[in-house]
Amino acid sequence: MKITTLLSFALAPLLSFSQQHDSIPKTNSDSTKASKIFKLGEVEITSDKNKDAFNRVTTATMESQNKMEVSKALNMISGITLTEMGARNESMITVRGFDLRQVPVYMDGIPVYVPYDGYVDLARFTTFDLSAIDVSKGFSSIIYGANSLGGAINLISRKPIKKLEYDGAFGIINTNGYKGNINIGSNLGKFYLQGGYSYLHRDSYTMSAKYDSTKNENGKERDNSYRTDQKISFKLGWTPNEKHEYVVGYINQQGQKGTPVYCGTDIKNSLLTKPRFWQWPYWNKESYYFLSNTNLNSKNYIKTRFYYDIFKNSLYSFDDNTYTKQTKPFAFQSWYNDYTYGGSIEYGTTIIPKNNLKLAVHYKEDIHRENNLNEPVRHFEDNTVSIGLEDIYRLTSKLLIIPGVSYDARTNIKAEDYTSSTKTVFDFAKAGTSGAYNGQLGLFYYVKDNHKIGATASHKTRFATIKDRYSYKMGTAIPNPDLKPETVDNYEINYNGTFLKKVTLQTALFYSHLTDAILNVSNVQPGKSQMQNFGKAEYEGAEAQVNYDVFKSLLVGANYTHIERHNLTDNTIRFTDVPENKIFGFAQYSPIKILKLIVSTEYNSSRYSTSYGTTTGKFTLVNGSISCKIWKYFSLDAGVNNIFDINYSLSEGYPEEGRNFFVTLRFFNH
Repeated sequence: MKITTLLSFALAPLLSFSQQHDSIPKTNSDSTKASKIFKLGEVEITSDKNKDAFNRVTTATMESQNKMEVSKALNMISGITLTEMGARNESMITVRGFDLRQVPVYMDGIPVYVPYDGYVDLARFTTFDLSAIDVSKGFSSIIYGANSLGGAINLISRKPIKKLEYDGAFGIINTNGYKGNINIGSNLGKFYLQGGYSYLHRDSYTMSAKYDSTKNENGKERDNSYRTDQKISFKLGWTPNEKHEYVVGYINQQGQKGTPVYCGTDIKNSLLTKPRFWQWPYWNKESYYFLSNTNLNSKNYIKTRFYYDIFKNSLYSFDDNTYTKQTKPFAFQSWYNDYTYGGSIEYGTTIIPKNNLKLAVHYKEDIHRENNLNEPVRHFEDNTVSIGLEDIYRLTSKLLIIPGVSYDARTNIKAEDYTSSTKTVFDFAKAGTSGAYNGQLGLFYYVKDNHKIGATASHKTRFATIKDRYSYKMGTAIPNPDLKPETVDNYEINYNGTFLKKVTLQTALFYSHLTDAILNVSNVQPGKSQMQNFGKAEYEGAEAQVNYDVFKSLLVGANYTHIERHNLTDNTIRFTDVPENKIFGFAQYSPIKILKLIVSTEYNSSRYSTSYGTTTGKFTLVNGSISCKIWKYFSLDAGVNNIFDINYSLSEGYPEEGRNFFVTLRFFNH
């Protein structure tokens, strides 16, 4: 589908959500919970009083739809696709075709992605203590810093508004899973406290009854699909007056999981004959941070973010599906022991009339340490510096112009190699410093109240990760320390508005052209691949969303995404994990004030799972839930996901969960 065809489609009456609605239905307490959003944790590209709500998911939405993981919460937004890195049992998403290396994840504006590979397993990030999740697609604020090639995702914590407030839940998931969480906050005027604890455990997930057993999986309960995740968060804030805010925070995540064995039929996949029997005894993350906002006067402010982040995990490979012995050559015990520290300083001023100018400087130091059993530790260290300038220029009362420029530099400090034959550690060749320029321009025109059209263009870059440059991929690859940044030019036109106070809509047409794309090139040496700046590609597509308040007690809506990705370098190599077409829809009905019924459905067309053309089938899921406020301070939720027990996969050989149910008792004092 070419750009002109997409344009006509994007402006067709497949409409969208407005800034008055979230991307799916809200609960009665949504307005209260929205006010608990931690404003200091937001990264805003405009000062528009109307939030970009169709790219935001609030806590009320996550609770009503039983979205316990960040990845599944994000999947409700147009342009976003839920994916699964099956061989590692990692839950991922793509944003308009870009993966999480190209769309970094932040917590209150602080980067949380793993230093080694730039990814983050979003299943390890639960939603219980969040107030909202914001997504920027393509045109993301320069203030985020480096590597936001395809956008950015920001997880926003809570801030209390009362002297004492609490909420929490206890629930069961099927017959062998359970969850519990509590959030407690207190706002005492000049000081506030916010804390939370959550626990999520599942022995396994239930497969569809329509699944046919294979050599490595007999169906029913998915083998080695257990998980446990718990999280503690704490935040202390001081607001000496309305112009100043200072916050210290702490987050501790602890997880463990199994990796279900490949059970597909792809004869080209080595896992068909040589399955992996992997478990992760721990996946732990610990964060310390400081945030501040100081208004120097009515026209100038300084914001800071400083952080120290620790990431540790272990991976064990076993001989067979008993997960007890490690005697075969492919069995191992591996450990990562990483940490990151850094920060940013943002200065903003409105001293120039009609302009809101922002200048930000970022520094980030990434340290990766890895070793296998009976091997020495290898060290890798990078630092990244970024300086960016962004302006919000209100040319007229109706026209807003947002230019931005930045320069990023990444320096390799240390990278160590290992020779197993001599059991010695030595240095890789120095990769030196790599630099990259970024720039973008946005134009937004307010036709009239509740109607806005926009056009954006951006040139963004992403540095190669430590894994991109130095990984041997278990003996199948050749390192390439000299990888250059990959670059993309993103373009978008969009429209959003509200009609008759009942229908809210948004449409967007987007196009991205990638150069120096970092791709895995096969057979650089016999049987070995290498990551190279080899690729050129283009992504193009359209999004459309609609919300309709049929009447006071009934709200319906839907969103549609179409995306095509073309490998301009070699069209025989397929891009994976993204369907061309995706539809999400919902209906919320409240026959009486204390009762809500929600039905949602999702359709995904087929997608490639491998670069050589293996596909997964299309699927349609239907979910339903009911929520009843049983007393002033309690509500009861119950629901069924995958009602029709569809057997489907996001990645070939890794079937997803069949029909499953949940029951949750919630308590609160608001």
